[in-house]
Amino acid sequence: MQSKRSAARREVWAAGTMIVLGLGAIAQASTYNIGSLARMGPGMFPAILGVLLVLLGLIIARMAAAPAAADDDAEDEPPPDWRGWGCIIGGLTAFILVGKYGGLVPATFALVFISAMGDRQHTPRSAALLALGVTVLGVAVFSWALQLQFPLFRWG
Repeated sequence: MQSKRSAARREVWAAGTMIVLGLGAIAQASTYNIGSLARMGPGMFPAILGVLLVLLGLIIARMAAAPAAADDDAEDEPPPDWRGWGCIIGGLTAFILVGKYGGLVPATFALVFISAMGDRQHTPRSAALLALGVTVLGVAVFSWALQLQFPLFRWG
């Protein structure tokens, strides 16, 4: 019974977090020109993302409020995987630092490699292959297709 209550509490927190993030994105997007669907302004994407986050939060809240089916043989939750959390945060930090001083290619590779090492099933080789594939895809999408003004390589 206790685990059902803690799961419902987590879902309520998740719903609240999504709604607050969505409202924040909408508020920030309103400071930019939103434009129209035919001529989208820089605030259109954050506004749409904010609305989707709010809707997702409402769906999560609705699911948390719905009575759960009786689950007598519920398993105890394992402790949080701190390695995964640390690697994801480390990957994001590495992307920021390496992106500023090294460019898009090494930053993307570092982000994906470090984050993938948070999964205990990944070996350094599989993480490197994943990072290489995502880096190639990222360069193709962001540099060539979208022509993002982020240098591929930067020294210093």
